[in-house]
Amino acid sequence: MTDRILAMASDHGGYEMKALLKDEAVRLGWAVLDLGTDGPASVDYPDYAAGVAAAIREGRAGRGVLVCGSGIGISIAANRFPEIRAALIHDSYGARMCRLHNDANVMCLGGRTTGIEIAKECLTIFLDTAFEGGRHANRVAKLAAPSCR
Repeated sequence: MTDRILAMASDHGGYEMKALLKDEAVRLGWAVLDLGTDGPASVDYPDYAAGVAAAIREGRAGRGVLVCGSGIGISIAANRFPEIRAALIHDSYGARMCRLHNDANVMCLGGRTTGIEIAKECLTIFLDTAFEGGRHANRVAKLAAPSCR
């Protein structure tokens, strides 16, 4: 069951935050599939977004977290995959709403723009919040439609 498996990845700008969030996810009772990177050497964030997308597509993880310097590039890269609904998160409200209304399955953060305590709070909310469904279900379904891709 992948419900409590979290795929995590980052580029060089987010590897420190990813490591701290990995520990936090484990503390919250999630198994973590760490897909790299693990150091400051420059790497290409689209490769890491693709790894998390593949883990979700293949059923190896139920949700994902991606971190790059700003969170912007890695969120753009992640949303190129039809199975991904990635949200760039800056605060607890965004973390809650991306799950409640958008059924986001990947949270993206900026390792150079978001403080670690805010990031931990956002992670907790992202992992604990269920999709509300209802009127939002039809909207989320439209995101997967070919016309939206």
